[in-house]
Amino acid sequence: MDMKRDYYEDVQLFSSGVIVFWFIILIAFLALYPFLFKNYYVYVANYIAINIIVVIGLNILVGYTGQISLGHAGFFCIGAYGTIILMTQAHFPFLLALAAAALVAAFFGFLLGLPALRLEGPYLAIATLGFGVTITQVIGRMEFFGGRQGLHAPDLIVGPWHLNSDRDFYYLVITITIFLTIAARNLIKTKIGRAFIAIRDADIAAETMGVNLVFYKTLSFAVSAFYAGIAGGLYAFVLRFIEPEIFTLMMSIMFLAMVVVGGLGSMMGSITGAVLLSWLDLQLRNIMNIPYIGEWLEALSKSYFSITGVSNIQLIVFGLIMILIMLFEPLGIFGIWIRTKKYWKTWPF
Repeated sequence: MDMKRDYYEDVQLFSSGVIVFWFIILIAFLALYPFLFKNYYVYVANYIAINIIVVIGLNILVGYTGQISLGHAGFFCIGAYGTIILMTQAHFPFLLALAAAALVAAFFGFLLGLPALRLEGPYLAIATLGFGVTITQVIGRMEFFGGRQGLHAPDLIVGPWHLNSDRDFYYLVITITIFLTIAARNLIKTKIGRAFIAIRDADIAAETMGVNLVFYKTLSFAVSAFYAGIAGGLYAFVLRFIEPEIFTLMMSIMFLAMVVVGGLGSMMGSITGAVLLSWLDLQLRNIMNIPYIGEWLEALSKSYFSITGVSNIQLIVFGLIMILIMLFEPLGIFGIWIRTKKYWKTWPF
């Protein structure tokens, strides 16, 4: 029997030669990706990687600590605006500006975590929703942040490198994504992560056992907001232009949907949920490009939903996926993976 005898065994990246092999294959594929696919698919990979960062951070809050948030678009917005402002006004280098903006987002996450000490369920969801809406409204009315006209991202320079294209930016985004994924995975294996899980399962029992609810609930919000801030700063340089209307309630709902679809309390679930819904999000924006059914969906949308038409299909597809997940696999994509793995381990019996 494979038994763990030390907590440090929990944070080992490679527990077997098989994992080492597949990790090398993954790194090799990611390194060669920009040379194997067209530039558009490199942009898609950047978009997906950024969403993975947000969803992993949100899963720490929702999946591991059991706190709900509908305001992560606000932290995402703080990261995006903070990075550009620090680079253009304070002349910070990119990586320092990115980290500083994420720390500002973490501070706001800490403040938002204070109501979580007395609120839960739908009440906490409304509080976080109010925060997300307020942030975008405040930024949109301040000329310092560009007002409704938004801000253009400056030239991106990291050390001696000028990152002028999606391919150049890809390696930076993928490196940060891998680093933050490993950091989150290890965090959950530590004393802090076990405290988060204890709060999720039974906060009163956790407090009785000595877990400081004030510290760990606010810390969970801060860590989750930090991840969203990092992702927001990177997103600003994917778009090269940001405005308050980008960071909507729908964006927060999308992040939460990625967590639920992938699987609550699972790092692999966060990644798969972000990959699936990010890809669908981009595909459904250009509905005519979907093979075989694109024209039919566009005609259906225009005929039966509204004049704008196409945008409704995106919401309907996401809603349908959420309903199917809740009905047939509450553990999300990660639950499907667990069942598949168990099936093949015992096949053909």
